[in-house]
Amino acid sequence: MVMLVSYEELLKRGLKAVPKKAERTERFVIPKAVVQKAGAKTIIVNFSEIAAALRRKEAHLLKFILKELATKGEIEGKRLTVLGNFSAEHINKKIAIYVKQYVTCPECGKPDTKLEKKDNYYFMVCEACGARHPV
Repeated sequence: MVMLVSYEELLKRGLKAVPKKAERTERFVIPKAVVQKAGAKTIIVNFSEIAAALRRKEAHLLKFILKELATKGEIEGKRLTVLGNFSAEHINKKIAIYVKQYVTCPECGKPDTKLEKKDNYYFMVCEACGARHPV
């Protein structure tokens, strides 16, 4: 014997099976800087990994960080050594500013962007929505 179930009954069953609160997971997480202090210098141990996670060239990120920290520095392998004592929190704030200016699309808010250089200008091109913005 076949029982016919009404649409409303099926809908009630389906809504009971859905979790009440869906977990939200971000697919893009800004990497945190691992910092070591060596005398009057600060070493960002995972600098290459940060640049790779942000999909940016190390040289571009280096230029921004040095300008924001108002200091000198150089890349040694996968690490960045800067002159001066800076906390991990301070460096992470500067990386967050970089992400807002050079990684996140101002139109759609997604991190799926790339930098293109045309003449003497850089443009941030969003691969998600297609927007172009000068940076």
